[in-house]
Amino acid sequence: MKITKNMKLGDVISKHPKTIEIFLKNGLHCVGCHVASFETIEQGAKAHGMSDKNIENMIKELNKKAGGK
Repeated sequence: MKITKNMKLGDVISKHPKTIEIFLKNGLHCVGCHVASFETIEQGAKAHGMSDKNIENMIKELNKKAGGK
């Protein structure tokens, strides 16, 4: 399954726990926050001031870590 910016943070973390380090590295410490169940990756990233380009790069990293394409 390919990770996209429209996926819920909590869903990605529960299916691919190895991705937590990528979220933390990019300043998204919401991995343990209750909001992670409701927010998409893009919403969380934007709330933390990430640009579209940085979000795109993080998605690539997440897919690499999770074994996606």
